[in-house]
Amino acid sequence: MTIANPPFEPQPQPVTNPKEIARKLDDVLLKGQPIYTEEELCEATGATSAQVNAYWQALGLPVADASAQSKMFTADDARSLQMLFDLAEREQFDYRTLTSLIRSVGHTTERLALWQAEALVEHFSHSFDLDDLSARHEVLSRMEDMAPVFVEQMTHAWRRQMAALAGRWFVEFSGDREEDAPGQGQLPLPRAVGFADIVSFTSQTAKMRSSELSNFISGFEAAARDVITKAGGRVVKTIGDAVLYIADDVQTGANVALGLADAGNSDGVGSMPKVRVSLVWGRVLSRFGDVFGSSVNLAARLSNEAEPGRVMLDPATAALLSTDHRYALIGQEARPLQGLGDVAPVQLQWAYNPSAQNDSLAQDEPQAPDSGTPEPHSL
Repeated sequence: MTIANPPFEPQPQPVTNPKEIARKLDDVLLKGQPIYTEEELCEATGATSAQVNAYWQALGLPVADASAQSKMFTADDARSLQMLFDLAEREQFDYRTLTSLIRSVGHTTERLALWQAEALVEHFSHSFDLDDLSARHEVLSRMEDMAPVFVEQMTHAWRRQMAALAGRWFVEFSGDREEDAPGQGQLPLPRAVGFADIVSFTSQTAKMRSSELSNFISGFEAAARDVITKAGGRVVKTIGDAVLYIADDVQTGANVALGLADAGNSDGVGSMPKVRVSLVWGRVLSRFGDVFGSSVNLAARLSNEAEPGRVMLDPATAALLSTDHRYALIGQEARPLQGLGDVAPVQLQWAYNPSAQNDSLAQDEPQAPDSGTPEPHSL
C-alpha cells in the first residue's frame, strides 16, 4: 500500500483563531460542549463528589474544583461514568479493582494520545518543512478530520488484543499445560521472559540531534516489536534503551531472543542496533500491563552479562533447551550477579544457519561455529 502526502497547503504561521479550533475539537473529541458542573454531574449520575474526583484522578486528568462551579463535564462524560459505575455495581468490583481498571485506561490512552500527536507533528515538520510550533498548529487544525479514524483504530485494536488474550487463556485452560499449574505460593504464570538492551546506547546517542534521537529510538522499538511478534512473542514494555518481552513457551522465547540478536547483528539499511539479549524461563506475576518476579530480575541481570549480539540464559533455562537440536549452548564461568549470588550463564546460539533450513532439520548437520567462537555443547 502506497501512502501519499495529503493534498493540502500547510500554514506556516500560527492560526488566527485558536478558540474556534478548540471549540470544534471539543465537539469532535468530547462529543459536545461541557454542560455540567461537578455538582450537576453528581446529580445526573448519582455519583458522589468523591467518586467523581477519584475517577478523574485515576484517569490522570485534572481534578475538578467543586467550588469554582464551572461547567467542565459533557453529556458523554456523564454517560461514560454512569456505565462504569453500573458495571462496578453489577460485578461487585471493590475500590481497588475499579481504580485499577480506570488507571489502565488513563495510563494507556495518555501515552497513546501523546505518541500519536508527536508522530503527526514530526510528519508535518518533515514533510512540509514547518517549524515545531506551526506543525503543532497544523495537527490541531486537522485533528477534526483525523480523530474518527484514530478512535476506530483504538477500539478495533482493543477488541483484537482482548480476543488474542482470550485465545491464549483458552489454550492454558484446555489441559494441554496442566503440568504448568502453580504450586502453593508460586507465581501464577509460566513464561519465557527476556530483555534486549541496545549496546553503547549513551555513546551512540550523545551527539544526536532531537530528530535523530527520535528516529533512533522509534526505529529500535519498531524493529524489536516486529522481530518479537513475528517469532510469536509479545512486547511487555520498552524502557528507554531496552525492550522487555515474554513468550508462552521456552522454545518460542529462544526464537525471539535469537531473532533479536540476529536483527541487531545485521548490517542492512535501517537495521536494528546491536543488542545484548537474555532469556529466562520461570513464573511471573502479570499486573498493570507489566510482569514481575525473580525471573524478570534474573533476565535483567543476564542481559548485562551478554556479549554484544549474543543471547545469555540461566542454567535452568538452558537445560530445557538442551535436547532441541536447533540450538547450541555454550557454558560460561560462574560469576556473581547483583542480588542473585553466583550464576553460571549459558550462551545460546543457533546450531545451524536458520536461513538455510530445509524441510528436514534432522538430516542437516549443525554448521561449524565462526572462527574464534568456542565449540558449542549441550548442557
